[in-house]
Amino acid sequence: LEIMEDRQGRRSTIATSQLPLEEWHGVIGDATLADAILDRLVHNAYKINLRGESMRKKRKALTENPPSE
Repeated sequence: LEIMEDRQGRRSTIATSQLPLEEWHGVIGDATLADAILDRLVHNAYKINLRGESMRKKRKALTENPPSE
């Protein structure tokens, strides 16, 4: 929270998560703290939700099953 507060309005910040925003309250556990963090993250933010197969899974499949010659 302190990091986000210090950077808010002054610097760009990139945050990544595999957890959807809707689930952050449950994970953080304290609703007030979760609201404060999310307010600072989401306000004036560009949100990019990626979909599709995990690149780790794709890479693993390629190394486990090399193409036959």
